[in-house]
Amino acid sequence: MSDPQVLPGILHEIPKDLLSIIENSPQLILKWNALTPLARNEWICWVTIVKKQETRDDHLRRLEEEILGGVKRPCCWPGCPHRRESAKKWFKNI
Repeated sequence: MSDPQVLPGILHEIPKDLLSIIENSPQLILKWNALTPLARNEWICWVTIVKKQETRDDHLRRLEEEILGGVKRPCCWPGCPHRRESAKKWFKNI
């Protein structure tokens, strides 16, 4: 039996650092793939939109913990501003 494929979001590609975290945990792969494409897109955007590497590292850590804990979407996130016009007001330079 081959390893399960990590499913994509709808707009954003999964960055290498996030893909590595997902692929290294069979349980995370299953939970990630059980999310809707929109939910996966929200997580990807939430990780990639930050400017500082330390914030990104924190988001990667939290993503793993929260998805394994059953959270479906990032907490306190207005949504992907690349997909939702109404979310753009919360972000500068988008």
